[in-house]
Amino acid sequence: MATYTYTPVPDQGAKAGVLAYLVISCVVLLLMMLFGLLMRMEQAQMISIGALWFYKIMTLHGAGMVGIVALAGAAIMWHFLRQYVDLSTGIFMANLILFLTGVVMILASVLLGDFHAAWTFLFPLPTTSMGMWSPGAAALFMGGLLVIGVGFVLLHLDIARAIISRYGGLGRGLGWPQLFGPDDGNAPPPAVVASTMVTIVNLIGLVVGASILVMMLINVYVPTFEIDPLLAKGMIYFFGHVFINAVIYMAVIAVYEILPRYTQRPWKANKVFLASWTASTIMVMFIFPHHLLMDYAYPKWFLIMGHIIGYLNTFPILIVTGYGAMMIVYRSGIRWDMCSRLLFVSLFGWAVGAMPAFIDGTITVNYVMHNTLWVPGHFHTYLLLGMVAMVFGFMYYLGKPNENAPDSALDVAAFWGFVIGTMGFTMSFLYSGKISAARRYAEHLPEWVPYDKIASYFAMLLIASVLVFIFRFLTRLGLASRDYQRASLARSMAT
Repeated sequence: MATYTYTPVPDQGAKAGVLAYLVISCVVLLLMMLFGLLMRMEQAQMISIGALWFYKIMTLHGAGMVGIVALAGAAIMWHFLRQYVDLSTGIFMANLILFLTGVVMILASVLLGDFHAAWTFLFPLPTTSMGMWSPGAAALFMGGLLVIGVGFVLLHLDIARAIISRYGGLGRGLGWPQLFGPDDGNAPPPAVVASTMVTIVNLIGLVVGASILVMMLINVYVPTFEIDPLLAKGMIYFFGHVFINAVIYMAVIAVYEILPRYTQRPWKANKVFLASWTASTIMVMFIFPHHLLMDYAYPKWFLIMGHIIGYLNTFPILIVTGYGAMMIVYRSGIRWDMCSRLLFVSLFGWAVGAMPAFIDGTITVNYVMHNTLWVPGHFHTYLLLGMVAMVFGFMYYLGKPNENAPDSALDVAAFWGFVIGTMGFTMSFLYSGKISAARRYAEHLPEWVPYDKIASYFAMLLIASVLVFIFRFLTRLGLASRDYQRASLARSMAT
C-alpha cells in the first residue's frame, strides 16, 4: 500500500488573468445578488417594480449567476492546475474576452430588447413571445450564451491538451492506472483529477448546449426548421445541469490545495478518492432527469434511471471530500483564519445544499415540490454556502498579508453574517417550498408574503457581509500577485 506524506509546495501568487477573472466575478456576483434581493422584495411587497422588470431581472439573475460562478470556478481551477501542467495564458484570456462579449449581448437582449424568457430559454418560448420581445432580442440572448459557451469549450480543450501532454491521457489524469492497478502513490494530484473530470463532463455538456442553441437560432429565422420541444428541453437541462454541477468541482480544488498547507498533511489521492471522481464523471451526466420527472411523455425507464442515479451521485465526491477535510484537520492544530473558515464551512454548505436535491429527486416528492421555492432553496444553499464560500476563501488566501496576519473584527463579523444570512435566506426558500409557494412568480399569495419578507432581511445581511469580503479582496490586489507563504502553520508544526 502506498504511503502518503506532505511535501511542501511553493505558494504562488495569482497571475494577472486570474485576478481579472476574480475582480469581474466580484462585481457581477454582487450585482446578481442585488437583483435577487429586488426580486424577493417585490414578492414581499416591499417595493413595486412590476411584472415586466421582475421577469427581466429574473432572466439576468439566472443566466448571470450560472455564468459568473463558472468564471470564478475556472479562475481557481486554472490557478492551481497550471502548477502541474502547461496551460495557455492566451486561451485563458480569450475565454474571458468571449465571456464579456456574451454578457454584453445578453444585457442588450434583456435591457434593450425586453427578452425575459428566463435562462432556460425553453423551446418554443423564445420564438413565441406574443409581441413582448422581437426575434432579434431572442437571437441576441441565445447568441450571447453560445459565445460564452465557445469560450469555455476553448478553455477545456486547452486543459485537456495540457493534461494529455503531461500524463499521457485523460484516463491517466483521473488516476486509472492507480485505481485499477497497484497503488504506487504516484496518482495525479487531486487538482488534476478534479480538472480532468470537469473537462470531460463540461465538454460533452457544452457541445450538447451549443447544438440546441444553434438549432433554436436557425428556428428563429427559419420557422419551418422544426424542433421537437421535448428533445429541446432534455438537451437544455442536460447542458445546464452538467455545467452548474461542474462549477463546484472546479472550486473545490481550492479546498484540496489550501487546507493541506494549513495542516501540513497531504490530501491523499488514494483508490477511494480516485474511484469517487471516476464514478461521478459518469453519473453527473445522468442525473438531470429530476428536472423532467413531471414530463410524463418521457419513457418511464428514463425517469427511473434519473431517480436512481440522482440518489447515487449525491454522495461519492461529497463524502470523500468532507471526510478527507475532517481527517486532515482533526488534531492538526490548525490556526483558523478567514480563508480556512470559509473553505471549511463551504463543505458544510455543499453537504446541506445537496440534501434538498436528494429529496426532490424522489419521483413522488418531485410531483409536489419541483415547481415550488424548494428547488431555489436547494441551489442557493449549494451555491452560496458551498461554491461561493470556496471562492471567497480563495480570495482571502491570495490577499492574506502574511502567514501570521490576524483577521479584523469586521472580517470575523462578516463571516458570521455570511453564514447566518445565507442560512436564513435559504431556509426561507425551503420553508416556502414546504407550504407550496410557487417559484418564478412575480406576485405571491398573502400567506406567502411573510416568508418573502424574512428572506429579504436575511438577504440584506448576506449582501452586507459579501461587501466586506469584496472590499477586503480589492484592497489587497497588490499582495495577491506575489509569491510568499500565506498559510498559518498548524500549532503542532510551528512550535
